[in-house]
Amino acid sequence: MNAVPANQGRIAAEFERLGQQGKKALVTFITAGDPGVDFTVPALHSLVAGGANLLELGIPFSDPEAEGPAIQAANERALANGMTLTKVLDMVVEFRASNSTTPVVLMGYLNSILAMTNFAQRAKEAGVDGLIMVNLPQEEAADLRQTLSAEGMDLVSLIAPTTADRRAREIATTGSGFLYYVSLKGTTGSGALAVDEVAERMSFLQTLTNVPICVGFGIKDAKSAAAVSAHADGVVVGSALVQLMADSPDPATASQRLQTAIADIRNGLDG
Repeated sequence: MNAVPANQGRIAAEFERLGQQGKKALVTFITAGDPGVDFTVPALHSLVAGGANLLELGIPFSDPEAEGPAIQAANERALANGMTLTKVLDMVVEFRASNSTTPVVLMGYLNSILAMTNFAQRAKEAGVDGLIMVNLPQEEAADLRQTLSAEGMDLVSLIAPTTADRRAREIATTGSGFLYYVSLKGTTGSGALAVDEVAERMSFLQTLTNVPICVGFGIKDAKSAAAVSAHADGVVVGSALVQLMADSPDPATASQRLQTAIADIRNGLDG
């Protein structure tokens, strides 16, 4: 892969590269330390090998209220495996030893990072490019956004189907890296994806910002990814990958299955 241009973060560089190629971003999510600590770094590399463009790495948390059964269980397993935020950052360091270009975004809940002194500096040093805080309201995000920005990291904002137009405009105005549009009125992995509703909402959101918008929740395979990507800059796949890993007996099997699954979705996006 090409080196990241000076003064440009990995996230912006990747979206620019995809735009030049006329391709959509494939964003993947797995939970750090699930189903075993030794699964995570090989999984990240396999996702990239399969065609993932950005990697979301979940910070295990005891009360992940936005998550459905698959990711809830993943959080429980990871915590039982002794995962901490420090260990999550160590995994990013290990991943960065042989991959200096693929963006890594940590996703989780505010409580986790508030407990770590100098989180932004330590995350930057580890090789983290951005952060998604599920339970951080827009009204309280300014300080964290500024702190991350000072370290060259993005605070990726979430917009839901129930977000009022005025509020969506506020979120879009301050968004960086990319905006994460939640396609369903429920938890991760739940519900049937209504592509027409996503398309309608995306047409409005894209008038508000030049920041790329990726759609997540309910995207499980090549067909759903391709349908949604027609209206967005990228798609996020999570619960299906987390479940695939949970059903794998060892890291090598999990990595092989992940690469195959992501390659299929990548082909769907590019088709």
